[in-house]
Amino acid sequence: MTTLAVLLAALGAVGYAVGARTQHAAVHDTIGDSGLGLRSQLRLLRNTRWLLGALALGTGAVLHACALGLAPLTVVQPIGVLALPITVLLNAREHGIKLRTLDPTVVFAVVASTVGVGAFVVLAAGSAQPTPVAPDDQLLATQLVAGAVLALGVFAMMSRSKVRCVLYAAGCAVAYGYVSLLMRAVVQQVGTTDLLSLNLLPLFGVGIAMIVGGWLLQHGYASGPPDLVVACLTVIDPIVAVGLGIGLLGEADRVGTWTAVGEVLCAAVACAGVFALARFHPETQDRRVPTTVTGSSDLAGPSSTDRPDGSTS
Repeated sequence: MTTLAVLLAALGAVGYAVGARTQHAAVHDTIGDSGLGLRSQLRLLRNTRWLLGALALGTGAVLHACALGLAPLTVVQPIGVLALPITVLLNAREHGIKLRTLDPTVVFAVVASTVGVGAFVVLAAGSAQPTPVAPDDQLLATQLVAGAVLALGVFAMMSRSKVRCVLYAAGCAVAYGYVSLLMRAVVQQVGTTDLLSLNLLPLFGVGIAMIVGGWLLQHGYASGPPDLVVACLTVIDPIVAVGLGIGLLGEADRVGTWTAVGEVLCAAVACAGVFALARFHPETQDRRVPTTVTGSSDLAGPSSTDRPDGSTS
């Protein structure tokens, strides 16, 4: 079952990467110089490319949810990091960058993040224990996540350029990490509980978290390059989900000391790779983000002269 869960989660990561790249391009094509206001957001709903991206993200989410029903959060969630190297390759192809001409730091970042998460999953798969998601755990997780998302959203509104992009993406990642916990709770009910007796509160929580996370994600796309958004998602999302799995569900209660040390080292290597990519990826180094995030919500964004790294021309 664990092997199948890993395979499904890996395919889900492909869906996330394709969806992120596609939606990012659609957002920037749609907003033009007008910013991501209410009218732009409504136009996105009629944009075929954006809808295809949403379909890819939805497919990835379904595959990921199936994986969560077969293995612990601690095993499944980190596999989402694989979306990062896939996004880098898609972004390089989009801009006509050949793989052999990529910056060595970018190559190192991709390899480090991929190898780090792969090793982490191998260690976690042999030690993490699947545990039930109790209603009290769901309530506490809801309170913690709601506070974190609210704080990140407020700070994002007060920030600019690259910092703004990171904060919006971080808020989305926290919401999506919470979704994984709730999806595991839902999947655990299927097959063990009569359909008429299912607890629908987790599904309601999933819907709210997906809407809020999706809104933050679109503003992240509008504020910076897709690599940076995906980098934030692939670090913070698994940290949140694994933290909830260990702290609330007790999935690591039987993990040995040396295994835990190995997992921490692997996570550190993966995080180092992601942070290196966030700093040195081609779009941050060579391109500007020529749009402003404005609109009816009065969100102040980067000016047309701001670069993704925060500098100005």
